[in-house]
Amino acid sequence: MFTNETLSVSFGADLSRDILRGLAQMFYMVSPQETTFEEPEEVPKYFRQAWPYFLAFLIVENVLLWMEDKTLIRFNDGITSLSHGLFLECGRLVFRGAENVAYIFIYENFRLVELPWDSAWTWYLAVVGVDFCYYWLHRACHEVHILWAQHQVHHSSEEFNLTVGLRQSILQGWCGFLFYLPLAVIIPPAHFLTHQQFNLLFQFWIHTKSVHTLGCNLYCLDKNYGGLLIIWDRLFGTFADERPKEEIIYGLVYNQPSFNPFFLQIFYNMNVINKWKSMSNWQDKLAAVWKGPSWIPGKPRLGADEDKLDIKSRDKYNVQLPLWCNLYLLIHFVVVVIGFQELALRYMGMSPLAVLGFVAYILTSLTTIGMLFDNHPYACLFELVRCLAFV
Repeated sequence: MFTNETLSVSFGADLSRDILRGLAQMFYMVSPQETTFEEPEEVPKYFRQAWPYFLAFLIVENVLLWMEDKTLIRFNDGITSLSHGLFLECGRLVFRGAENVAYIFIYENFRLVELPWDSAWTWYLAVVGVDFCYYWLHRACHEVHILWAQHQVHHSSEEFNLTVGLRQSILQGWCGFLFYLPLAVIIPPAHFLTHQQFNLLFQFWIHTKSVHTLGCNLYCLDKNYGGLLIIWDRLFGTFADERPKEEIIYGLVYNQPSFNPFFLQIFYNMNVINKWKSMSNWQDKLAAVWKGPSWIPGKPRLGADEDKLDIKSRDKYNVQLPLWCNLYLLIHFVVVVIGFQELALRYMGMSPLAVLGFVAYILTSLTTIGMLFDNHPYACLFELVRCLAFV
């Protein structure tokens, strides 16, 4: 018989191990023995499980900034970044991994070799392969206009802190998965799904490192694309070291004054459409879509440096709200996060229509919170309707 004290000690030890294991996963400090799976269905949702760590480390970051007498994470900007992370996760709930179907199909029908799924060599090959493909995906997202339209949200914050790692595009996955498909002829799907998540989790930390300083300054514009390994940037000529004497200006070159996550996710697509419309012939119209964002007729594919803005300074967009309003928005944001976590636990047992309805409400709530941060003239009306719908 086990005493209550023995059970408590055992539970505490198990909980400590789980916490340490989750912490290690944030740094890609995992072993092949613990993270090798035979079937894709066996792969845990590592990114979704990491949300408590995301929030905990954001608190730690703020405490450290306060102790060093530095500017804290701006409340409105930080909540907006977290909202983008929830946008991404909500998209995954709706699509239910449908974008991975093509990978599995190619592997099952066209693989060149069948690597042993339980081999450490297969595991390490997947680490390198996923990161190599991510480099080219990330680079393409900066060098192809239509892909940049989806990726730009990641660079829309005028701050550079851990929250920016969660500022992801809900649509980029549906463009980006194509870059991973070449791996399907070699890497088993379960290995791919595992390391794609760990690669993304690790990138949460590179938003504290100089190697990822992608700002509006011309010297570091469209540089440093690597996710896990910086070697790809050095090999392919896209590495830019930080210049300590030059202040880096973060955000988009033409930054949008908004904290509305829905608007920030989609607004740039209109820029692509307008540029396409402005071209006089079909060749230039197509080039306006697949060449770089800075391209204009008669210039190189990525545009000429002399035509690009080299931003040295600018005022950050900010809207001051009363303390009570910020507290109100914080409470409602926490409620949305809790609601999302409940949905994430139950969605596989729900009908697609029900999941879509809950996701729509979550996205509407996050959008309304952003509108309130912007002090949008219709924000209060949207909030009233949202609250009535909840009741």
